[in-house]
Amino acid sequence: MTFLDKFIHGFDQALRTSTGHIGQTHRPSPARETAELSIEESRLSGRLMRVNHCGEVCAQALYHGQALTARNGRVANAMREAAEEETDHLAWCEARLKELNTPVSRLNPLWYASSFGLGAVAGLLGDKVNLGFVAATEEQVCRHLDEHLEKLPGPDGRSREILQAMRDDEKRHEQTALQKGGLRFPAPIKKLMTGVSQTMTRSSYWV
Repeated sequence: MTFLDKFIHGFDQALRTSTGHIGQTHRPSPARETAELSIEESRLSGRLMRVNHCGEVCAQALYHGQALTARNGRVANAMREAAEEETDHLAWCEARLKELNTPVSRLNPLWYASSFGLGAVAGLLGDKVNLGFVAATEEQVCRHLDEHLEKLPGPDGRSREILQAMRDDEKRHEQTALQKGGLRFPAPIKKLMTGVSQTMTRSSYWV
């Protein structure tokens, strides 16, 4: 593709990702249970799933940014493959939000742009840092998903099935990144990443 083609494709990808129109998935949603929720339970599940959707928007942006600047072609391809798998997570969250009559976060474009920039910087710092950033990010995501699995209303088995499937994939991404030579980030950097993640979580819960 020409530079203009790549730009148009990337812009379209960013627009669909951040506005909740990702489209078709490679895997069907793992949500199988039926869920009858009260108004309060539905509202809580909707807000939690909006946070998870925003998190997947950030994951897409990170992988796209990392793939763009990765120095090693194999690492870039690994980033693109992971992004494709994360697309399923995004679509599953979108579908569940529609079932819960909850809109996606209005802050998604901002978080997409910020995450894309972080991913691009990580790629420029070399493959070990690039892969290490994936591992550290996925570690944070798994911890976050564990918290949401506990917070979900008891009857909401559909959302729980989605989050559990997502967690399994994220844990595998973390392990794969480390096996490929990713740097294990020190605690201070992980703490900083946690602070950024909490800002995203709190804002997308309400907006």
